[in-house]
Order: sequence, then structure tokens, then C-alpha cells
Amino acid sequence: MYDKKYKGALEYIRSSDDITIKEAIERLLDAYKLKRKFEETSILAVWPTLIGKAIANRTKQIYIKDKKLFVKVESAVIKNELVLMRKQILGRVNEHVGRVIVEELVVL
Repeated sequence: MYDKKYKGALEYIRSSDDITIKEAIERLLDAYKLKRKFEETSILAVWPTLIGKAIANRTKQIYIKDKKLFVKVESAVIKNELVLMRKQILGRVNEHVGRVIVEELVVL
């Protein structure tokens, strides 16, 4: 498949220092201090899955600031429902990321 003269070069390339793509991306995010922002963005991307499509469709705005998840909804009924489900929502959000990234839910 390849010449014997390149065999040593390929072994050199495949050293024990190789890392997976996942590890490389995690190191990159850590190096540029983007990991937290990446995790916050992933939460916003899966919001309909975490909360349900019915409530997600009535969510006007969602953002994270200072470890607080702000959710603006158009209905008082939905707002009340979110307030009652506050602990469950925080649990789902933090479980999705794998660590505590949101400590408080603010329903607007």
C-alpha cells in the first residue's frame, strides 16, 4: 500500500501523543476561554428538547447571563408553569451540559 521508506514516517506521525478530535476541541475551547459560551449556546440550541415544543414555541426570548437563565414568554399561564417547574428545568439544563452552568431561572 505504501513504500517501506515511508513506514518510519507514518509511525512517527502516529505517536502516543495523539488525541481524539473531541479532546482537541475541548483543549481549543479551554485555551481561548470559549468553553462556557459554547455550553451556553448548546443549551439554547436544545431548548425545545429540554422544555417541550409547546412551551418552546411560546418562548419569545431566551438568554444566559451571570449563571442566570432568562426566559421571556408571551403567556401568563406559561410563565406560571415555568415558575412551578423551575427546579426541574434547572436540573435538565445542567444535566445536558454535565455540570452546573445555570444556577437560577428568571421568567420574564
